[in-house]
Amino acid sequence: MRKYAIIGVGHVGATIAYTLVCKGIADELILIDTNAGKARAEQLDLQDAQARLDSRTIIKINDYSELADTDILFITSGNIHALDHASGNRWAEFEYTKTIVQEIAPKVKASGFNGVAIDTMNPCDAITHYFQRATGLSRAQVFGTGTFLDTARMQKVVAEVFDCDPKNVSGYVYGEHGESQFSAWSTVQVNGIPITDLVTSHHLDLDALEAEARHGGWAVHSGKGYTSFAIATCAVKLSEAVFANARLACPVSAYSDRFGTYVGQPAIIGRDGVESVTTLALTADEEAKFQNSANTIIEKFHAFDDVLDSKTASAQRKPA
Repeated sequence: MRKYAIIGVGHVGATIAYTLVCKGIADELILIDTNAGKARAEQLDLQDAQARLDSRTIIKINDYSELADTDILFITSGNIHALDHASGNRWAEFEYTKTIVQEIAPKVKASGFNGVAIDTMNPCDAITHYFQRATGLSRAQVFGTGTFLDTARMQKVVAEVFDCDPKNVSGYVYGEHGESQFSAWSTVQVNGIPITDLVTSHHLDLDALEAEARHGGWAVHSGKGYTSFAIATCAVKLSEAVFANARLACPVSAYSDRFGTYVGQPAIIGRDGVESVTTLALTADEEAKFQNSANTIIEKFHAFDDVLDSKTASAQRKPA
């Protein structure tokens, strides 16, 4: 039995659920949301679809005890409207997502969940770290989609230049799932050819390509108010790698012993989650960008953590 659970069935969570059911990936699926009516509606809608599918998924809702034998848990909650006036700042959600983790982590821990948790919440690196710390799950068991999505966006913009399939573009985007991320061009190849060998012949502006990839999510958000399809596809792909013990080499938000934080970097994803982190030879400039991005995550994480903890303490001191 392939048992999945999703905490938060908004745009991303519902898209993940739809993908799992329609592709026959999940044998059992648990949907959890504070909006019980929304969870029930998504359950009914997916159940209605099953008479026209070649597979069957048992779907249950709002029962944390079901997490005890769940294999993969997606954490997809958030407040997308916090980004409406954020001007490209994913940290605008941290106040909300940290509160969500404070609410759900004790329930996840009490359930006895011991599977693999995949986080899509923003700011992805910081909130993945916060969830791992709050649940006590191992760093291998908890990782975020991180720059897996940003790498896909890089592959898309590069493929458009060369008129090729995005899957023919390899390489990695490193760092924060946010503004300090960077495309490690020394790792990127197009149809097997290093992109750095193609800069002159194809008149490439790598800085412009990197900026386009970095701002890809905001282009989607500005048009429809949220992102869903690409991030859901990334999350499901990672979950399939876990179930298949695929030892998939891909960039995710994984814990870095070097930096002491979760950050987007190449890793091997298998049955136990993050099997290992892959260290590639980067250029001196790329190493500096990697260090800067990790520092950005650490500094903002602690700054927001202190502010939010102060707010919580202040609220607790107020008379009823």
